[in-house]
Amino acid sequence: MTFTHIDKFDHFEDPHGVIEKFHYGTHYSNAATVMHYMIRMEPFTTLHIALQSGRFDVSDRQFHSIPGTWKSMYNNPNDVKELIPEFFYLPEFLVNSNGFDLGQLQISHDRVNDVLLPAWAETPEDFIHQHRKALECEHVSRNLHNWIDLIFGFKQKGPAAVEALNVFYYCTYEGAVDLDAVKNDVERKALEGMINNFGQTPCQLLRDPHPRRLTFDDLVAKAMKTDRHLSLFYFLENLKVYFVEVSGESDPLVFVCVPRSQPKSIIQHGMLDTMVTVSSEGILGFHGWLPYEKAISNYFTFDKDPSVTNHKTRKRFSTQFAPGLKVTPNMFVVTHDCKLMISGGHWDNSLQVYHIGKNKRLAHICRHIDIVTCLALDYCGSHLISGSRDTTCIIWHIEQQGGVCVNISPKPLQTLYGHDNEVSAVHISSELDLAVSASKDGTVMMHTVRKGNFIRTLRPECRVGCSLDIPVIAVNDMGQVIVYSRESQPVNTKDELTLHLFSLNGKLLCTRTVNSNIGHMICKGEHLITGDDQGNITVYELFRLRQLTSLPLYVPVHCLAITNGNSHILAGLRDGKLIIIGIKSPNEVR
Repeated sequence: MTFTHIDKFDHFEDPHGVIEKFHYGTHYSNAATVMHYMIRMEPFTTLHIALQSGRFDVSDRQFHSIPGTWKSMYNNPNDVKELIPEFFYLPEFLVNSNGFDLGQLQISHDRVNDVLLPAWAETPEDFIHQHRKALECEHVSRNLHNWIDLIFGFKQKGPAAVEALNVFYYCTYEGAVDLDAVKNDVERKALEGMINNFGQTPCQLLRDPHPRRLTFDDLVAKAMKTDRHLSLFYFLENLKVYFVEVSGESDPLVFVCVPRSQPKSIIQHGMLDTMVTVSSEGILGFHGWLPYEKAISNYFTFDKDPSVTNHKTRKRFSTQFAPGLKVTPNMFVVTHDCKLMISGGHWDNSLQVYHIGKNKRLAHICRHIDIVTCLALDYCGSHLISGSRDTTCIIWHIEQQGGVCVNISPKPLQTLYGHDNEVSAVHISSELDLAVSASKDGTVMMHTVRKGNFIRTLRPECRVGCSLDIPVIAVNDMGQVIVYSRESQPVNTKDELTLHLFSLNGKLLCTRTVNSNIGHMICKGEHLITGDDQGNITVYELFRLRQLTSLPLYVPVHCLAITNGNSHILAGLRDGKLIIIGIKSPNEVR
């Protein structure tokens, strides 16, 4: 194969001097390649049929086997297709869920249906999961590196590209053809068709070589030298628990948060971020937090808000919580710039906006006709969703001025309907255009954010005669939904407690039975963290809900949070203590 490409490059000459030497006459990523891989999903199915003059291509040429495609790329010098992004997040493109008749192979006569997976992949979901994890590994295959290098413009023409046998047809490069200078309409259309069909190399972003991928030991050593904290998910066997007194009383902590983005900690090293806490009595605490300080024995700084323990200076919500309501962490959010706290659960069915710095209430909004039971903020901090006992959810816009959050727009963007019982948990993702809500009747509903359109309902299995309650949900950045359900029996027996993992498209991926009632859970990347009534904090690998580690705290956990950079897990307990979980000793980490 190598000789063929070198020979083609060395011996090619264009008599007109227009076409430069090349190794490949087509591009590695073009419309035809995308349609080849995505043939089982619309609208690519229709586009593929149109490209093939009204019918599916010959079955043997279709994408029907990942091992077969891999073999073809190594043995066929003209096959230069590379991976498309769907290989790292979309298992559905490997399944013929629409039941298209794709014909049968000529030799084996096997009917083409779902894509044949490698032997190491059990399911399409497993294949995508392992493929995505490979991007984070120390040693990544060349094919994956090609996609990374593409982003930084390493496919550009030059001596390095010639040496790597990586020169493509001249029309694929930016600026190679000035279409405005082509006066002949036929020639112009031919060039446009060539560019559209063969694809184009993206613009070069950087001129310097891509940095070498660090080994794990190099990463740890660099972090130690620069006083940077490390993600605790790499050191789950090396965690340590610190107890911090917050209220000085047995008032349970029901909310704790370190807002995601605080520029001051970047501008000036050593300045404290703000950690926000709320107790079940509505006492607010605004503490100082520094995730890593090498000179301190516990490697972090917690600066307690003195007003929390002073009865005269305590900060409280101006409107009381509804009588008999169980106050949960779902009822509070803090904007990412740590300017505003938004709360629900109040007796007058209101949403309240509290300015943290000015220590005053900015807004009192009543749009729900019953108590607001849950809130969630999207990743960008621009949209808020509220759920209520009135069975509806409302999406709100967070008003900003100069990039600073100033209030909630009083006019809702969308009102979402469909539940038949109290909404117990919500999640919103503007990036995925996804709003997820769960209710006490055992249903999870998915809507779009922009238009409020209903997508689907998820229903965890429940035995006949039993009732199902969903008090907590979590959603990761891939749109996978983790549902915690409590199945109650008509007789007075122990509830069945279960975690369910659903894909973005509603497929149940796995379930796991748990022994204790989960009070709160959060999802971070490929990990799920839960806190239960027995005082255990458990970390799971999200894909299979496989338990990675568990820490006994011996006091029921009411709320959880994870700090910026995944350096610490924060847990609020029933006795009012704040638990900070970090790495035992960064100097000993290997």
